[in-house]
Order: sequence, then C-alpha cells, then structure tokens
Amino acid sequence: MSGVLSRQTGQGNCRQPDKIIVAEYIAAVLAQDPDSGIITYGDTNVRHQQKNQVAIEFLDFYNANSGNDLKYLVFDSKFTTYENLAKLGKEIKFLTIRRRGKKIVEELSQKSPSSWKKVRVTMANGKGRNLRVNDEKIFLKDYGGEVRQIAITGHGKIKPALLITNDFDKPCDKLIRKYTRRWLVEKGISEQIEFFHLNKVSSSMVIKVDFDLTMSILTHNLLRLFAMDLPGYSHISDYSLYKKFLAMTGNVQIEADQVTIKIKKKRNLPLLLTTMQKFKKMRLRFFENKTFSVIGDSTT
Repeated sequence: MSGVLSRQTGQGNCRQPDKIIVAEYIAAVLAQDPDSGIITYGDTNVRHQQKNQVAIEFLDFYNANSGNDLKYLVFDSKFTTYENLAKLGKEIKFLTIRRRGKKIVEELSQKSPSSWKKVRVTMANGKGRNLRVNDEKIFLKDYGGEVRQIAITGHGKIKPALLITNDFDKPCDKLIRKYTRRWLVEKGISEQIEFFHLNKVSSSMVIKVDFDLTMSILTHNLLRLFAMDLPGYSHISDYSLYKKFLAMTGNVQIEADQVTIKIKKKRNLPLLLTTMQKFKKMRLRFFENKTFSVIGDSTT
C-alpha cells in the first residue's frame, strides 16, 4: 500500500510600484509506503492542468518499475477526477476523501439516527476513539457506478468527513484506520521542510528543485533503512534519529587494512555499537578494500 500527497514549492509573488512579478509554483508529489516510511516515488514536474492525472501516472510508473503489484492506493481527493477514479478502480483498491458540498452535508444531516452507528477506531498509541459513522453505497454519475461512502462524525470537526472506496468488504474501522495513515506522508513532508529545509529550494529552475527533492528523498530513505536496524526506533523521526545516533563525535583510525571509527560516549551509543556489529567484517571497496568497524572510544 502506498499513500500519496502533494505539496507546493517555489518562489513567491513580488509586487513593485510599476509592475507585478508572478513566479510559477511547482506541485511536488510524493508516494510513501506507510509500513516502512520509505518514499517510493517523487515528482516535481506536475503542472496545474496535469494534476488530475497524478494518480494514474503514479500507477503506471509503479506497474512499469516494480516487481510487486500495488494492492491499495490511498490519496487526497484533489488528486483526480471521478472519471479517473473509475479507471483506477479497475486495477486496484482505492481509498480517498470525497469533497463535502453543501447539498451532501444537508443530506447527511437529514438521515435518521438509526442509520448511524458507533465505531471504535484504535489509534497509534493503542488507545481507541469512538466515532459515529454512516456506511452506505452511493452512485456517482461521473464515476459510472457505485462506491462505498463512509461519513464520519465525532472526529473533532464540525462537518462530517467523507471516505469513498471501491472496497466493499473491509470493516469500517479498518478503512478509517487505513486512511489516517495517509497523514504519515504529511508528517514526513513537514519533517523534510523542518529538517532538510525542503521549502528553501536552491533555485527557481525546475531541474534544481527536482534535484533538491531527489536528494531529500534519498537522505530520508537512507535514514529510514538505518532506523529499521535499531530495535524500538523503527518509526522515530529523521531529526530525532540524527540527534540520538548520528550527531556524535569521535576519532577515525586508518590502518593498513582497517578503518576504525571510535565514537565518544553517549546515551544511545551501546545500541548503536550493537547494531553495527554485523558490519564488523565489511570491506570498503571505495577505500582500498579495508575492513570497517565502529567501537566506543575509551580515551578521555
């Protein structure tokens, strides 16, 4: 399963007494595996007139470049039209938000109390939250068929949230839980803006923006892979991972056939040393094939 989300980046507008300079904004799209946190797809070449095709293009890219079949796609309602949603529905299960028009909200408010049921959804911290949901099949004209619509209240918003999907079998609470994991992508982007300064692109040129995003994704994914090797820290944020395990001081000792990194004492050093033991005999091909090891620095 992959979550998809877009964000905006670029230069701002500048108003001067005699002219207005309007810079083009670039939409960047990311797709993430919510289980591992790995970002599997990134694109900064999205223009306003192409945004409705993003979900289709991602599916085509994934099918052409991956040996695994994509089973589920979770994304924001702004990514595609109902016509394209019908195309997606022929290949995969999808789950997205439906836009709440005034007429839809009025129709929901007129439904009988018996059509709403209580559902308890387990949150990430293991605790549960009670919600009221209206689970029904509806016909969407532009979609050309029926979809499952789940209206949700009791989530802290005034208006109900509307989920639509072509998955008619999965329990309601599981679908709600599945969609909330899409927000992990938003969290990841916020983290990249804060930690990698992703919103401070080095140039207004598209090729440079694309390079910035690509390097941020690469760094993020390397940190995610590193976190997977640390028991109990697999879902720690990139910034916290850096502060706890990478922002360390030490000495590098280079010998004829070995490179030894001696890290000075720090609270999380024992776990880091335990994790690095499996690389003790690894050879650095780019460093004259020397062996590589990480140990604690016993010097004062």
